[in-house]
Amino acid sequence: MWTRDVAVSAPGKVILHGEHAVVLGKVALAVALDLRTFLRLRPGAEGRLSVSLPGVGVRRSWDTPGLRALRGRIAGKGRGEQPLPRREQLDALREFAGIAAGASAPESLATLAFLYMCLAISAKYGDVPSVDILVWSELPTGAGLGSSAAYAVCLAAALLMVCGAISCPLQEGESTARWTEEELTLINSWAFRGEQVIHGNPSGVDNAVGTWGGALRYQAGKIAPLKRVPTLRILLTNTKVPRSTKVLVAGVKEKILKFPAIMNPVLDSIDAISQECQSVLEAMPANPSPEHYPVLEEFFDINQHHLNVLGVGHPSLDRLCQVTASHSLHSKLTGAGGGGCGITLLPPDTSPLAVEAAKQDLCACGFECWETKIGAPGVTLHSCSSLSAQVLHALAQS
Repeated sequence: MWTRDVAVSAPGKVILHGEHAVVLGKVALAVALDLRTFLRLRPGAEGRLSVSLPGVGVRRSWDTPGLRALRGRIAGKGRGEQPLPRREQLDALREFAGIAAGASAPESLATLAFLYMCLAISAKYGDVPSVDILVWSELPTGAGLGSSAAYAVCLAAALLMVCGAISCPLQEGESTARWTEEELTLINSWAFRGEQVIHGNPSGVDNAVGTWGGALRYQAGKIAPLKRVPTLRILLTNTKVPRSTKVLVAGVKEKILKFPAIMNPVLDSIDAISQECQSVLEAMPANPSPEHYPVLEEFFDINQHHLNVLGVGHPSLDRLCQVTASHSLHSKLTGAGGGGCGITLLPPDTSPLAVEAAKQDLCACGFECWETKIGAPGVTLHSCSSLSAQVLHALAQS
C-alpha cells in the first residue's frame, strides 16, 4: 500500500531545428522545455483510485475491485513485453468510462490513457493501487509542446513506482531525486504506450525528451541524446493561431514533388543546420557567455527563412520575428508552423528591461508569452514541500 505524499514532474519539448525536414529522413533536434507537468501522488481511500486533471476538466474516481475485474481484458498474456494498446482494449475502456467511440477531446484521451496505463502496469507489476493522483501543467495543450507526452511520462513514473516496478529514490530530507538509467528506460517505454493511446502512431521523441530531458537528435526513427547540453534562456511565444500539422506536412510534400531541384537543397540545408547546431551545443559550456550566441542566432535566422520557403510560415510568425528583431533578438517558428509557437533566444547579456519590453510588444499582438529555458532536466521526483509556491498554489486550488 502506498503511504507517501510525493510529486513527479516532466518537461515539455520544442523542436530547435529540423521541422518538416525530419519527415523526409533529415536530422531534427528536440530540446526539453522548462515548462513542466506536475503530478501529485497521495495515498487514497482504501479500495478507491482517483484522478483529477483540472486543466481539461476531469475528476474521476473508481473502485479498485471494478478496475481489477476490467483489467483482465486489458492486460497482455503473461508477464512479457508491455502490451501494445489494441483497439478492442481501448473500446472496452471507452465503454467502462462512458467515452463515446471516436471521441478525441483532450479530456477523453487523457482519461483513456490514464485507465490504460493504470491497468496495464498494475497487471504486469502489482495490484490496482488505492491512490489519489492530481495532474497540473504549465504547458498549454494542443500547441505542439509535448504536453501529452509530459503527462504520460509523469503517469508512467508514478504508476510504476506505486506498483513497485521502480524505486522511490527520494530520501528523507531531499527535495528532488531521479531514477537510474534502467528505470528511466522503463518509464520511457510505458510513456510511449500512453502516447500511443493518445496519438496512435507517435515518433517517440516527445516522451523521450520528457524522460531524459536535455536535447535529443532524431533521424529516421533513431533517437540519441546529445552528449552535453547547455541551458539556454528563451522566450516561448504562442501565436494562438490554430493549424493542422497534417495539412502543413502535405503542403511541404506537394511543393517538393513539384520543385524537387529547388526544394531538396533547402531540406539539405536544414539538415546541415541541425547537425552544425548539435556540434555547437555540445561544444558550449553549461552556462554560456554572450559570445557563444551569435552562431546560434544565425542558425535561427537562416532556418526561419528556409521554413518560409517550405511554405509553413504565417503572418503571425513573421510578426513575431519582426517584433523580437526590433529588440535585437532572433526568433524562429518551432513545430509544424502555420501559426502555433515560436522561440526567441535570450543571450545572457539581454537586460531584464529588454526582455520585458519584448514580452509586452508580443502580448500586444494578442500572443501568449513565457520566459523559460531549454535543456531542462527530464522526469524528476520531488518532495511536495520543495515545489514552488506557484505549483503548490495551483495544486491546492485543484
